[in-house]
Amino acid sequence: MERTNIQIGSKVKVVQKQDQRTGKLTEGVVMKILTKSANHPHGIKVMLESGVVGRVKEVL
Repeated sequence: MERTNIQIGSKVKVVQKQDQRTGKLTEGVVMKILTKSANHPHGIKVMLESGVVGRVKEVL
């Protein structure tokens, strides 16, 4: 997953830290991109408008 594929306001599915074992996805709208590098092996970390922080697994 590339950082360039994710924009503020994009609808995405993220996996939260506590859900990494189960792989449970949370859907929301990106408010802030927290990962500075262009890509990350586990996914780009974002903050959703709901305040949830997780790594992007899917861009909707």
